[in-house]
Amino acid sequence: MPYAVGAPLPPPRSQAQEQGATMNWTPHPGHSLPPGPPPAPAPAAPPPPVQPAPAPANPGWSGPAPQQTPPAADTTASTGNTGSTGHIQLPPGAPVALPSPQSGATAPDAAHAAVAVLLIGPAGAGKTSVARHWADSRRVPTAHISLDDVREWVRSGFADPQQGWNDHSEAQYRLARRTCGFAARNFLANGISCILDDAVFPDRPVVGLGGWKRHVGPGLLPIVLLPGLEIVLERNARRSGNRRLSDEEVARIHGRMAGWYGSGLPIIDNSQHDVAMTVRVLDDVVARSLASPPSW
Repeated sequence: MPYAVGAPLPPPRSQAQEQGATMNWTPHPGHSLPPGPPPAPAPAAPPPPVQPAPAPANPGWSGPAPQQTPPAADTTASTGNTGSTGHIQLPPGAPVALPSPQSGATAPDAAHAAVAVLLIGPAGAGKTSVARHWADSRRVPTAHISLDDVREWVRSGFADPQQGWNDHSEAQYRLARRTCGFAARNFLANGISCILDDAVFPDRPVVGLGGWKRHVGPGLLPIVLLPGLEIVLERNARRSGNRRLSDEEVARIHGRMAGWYGSGLPIIDNSQHDVAMTVRVLDDVVARSLASPPSW
């Protein structure tokens, strides 16, 4: 039996309706009534409902239960309120625009500015740890959006990249990136900065960095985190599950990441830095990027 999607629920049945459902029944044709005393006379019809009086000073229901009405017409075009959730009006997400540095002004304080940062690096570079710590330590609301975490939202049918990169894993990667971009745009529209992390390869600009630019906007600030190969191998060895890659795969990814040198993007070599120190360097790089956005 087809059901309408999103239709309002019917009002609850009144007590009179429940009694009627119990008393006024008709036997199925072909079945005789069981022997017994003659049936009682049918109850008199209830009087027509009385129209409720005008609402008193303290309004309350003095008449029949209110009937549900269809949803009100969409007034967002006239009121400008869009993206409502319950009774809280949320501004819609829009592409993140490029910052507009003012001539002669000092570099913005990266600890207070509302920004969207994309932290790029190979597996084992410390992207997730640095991004999480950076989001925790800022003085303004900041969210951390990890592409790997979003990809692993898929439980049954998850395309594990360790099993090989194919059309299935490519489709799930693109879907996760689009989801991250949608979240970033909505966070920024509501005054919450965000930092995303992903292993973006420089030799696939359309799929990698270009895809992030399409989904987030031109105001996204890409920053590369690229320690030495020995550090990356050591950190990868401490991983577990499908996040841990073979040494050969880590070395191959790290070699491809070297293509970011000469790209014009800011690069942080955190080989000798702990997480806290890397976060301080990241603050400086973000401030410079806000003052003079990189060309990408």
